[in-house]
Amino acid sequence: MKLALRSLFALVALIATAPFAAAAPVTWKIDPTHTEASFQVRHFFSKVRGVFHEVEGTIVYDDADPTAIKVEAIAKVASVDTGNEKRDGHLQTADFFDAEKNPTLSFKSTSVKQVAKDKFKLTGDLTMRGVTKQVTFDAQFLGAGEISIDGKPRGSKAGFAATTTVNRKDFGINWNKTLDTGGTVLEDSVTIVLNVEADKAQ
Repeated sequence: MKLALRSLFALVALIATAPFAAAAPVTWKIDPTHTEASFQVRHFFSKVRGVFHEVEGTIVYDDADPTAIKVEAIAKVASVDTGNEKRDGHLQTADFFDAEKNPTLSFKSTSVKQVAKDKFKLTGDLTMRGVTKQVTFDAQFLGAGEISIDGKPRGSKAGFAATTTVNRKDFGINWNKTLDTGGTVLEDSVTIVLNVEADKAQ
């Protein structure tokens, strides 16, 4: 009996001191159909918005350590859409993205700082027109879970959002024209907005 009790106490002590298994990081694959990578820039007195329709990449998210987030993504310049075919063509020339030499834009994270629950400062290398600069996004994890509609499983999905503002001239995108009344056609500051839906990688 005493031997049995000692064995039981030893087992309890072992369980109490054993480290809990941490949740493994999950890799999410960006779903381009339900993801929007957009930008806004002032044109004269209003703002023009554009979207890159072809986006791909991965987001590694760890519930146990959100600061270990890792993001890698690219967008194809040829997929840019501002609602004006002539303008879209101009954006692909050497005046802007120079798509022939630089067919993609890319981002790769380098560090993360948590600023609130599910909110982060996500810093990384943004490459446009062959120029790479460090930028910081205000990012948010919107949630994740198993999706089922009408009794049909749709798999695990997650949502993320991020925004930042960059100076296009830092990336060699210098085209502009001066107005007769002063000022310029385009502003240098460009706001980038990302709304991402992702599927759990198999």
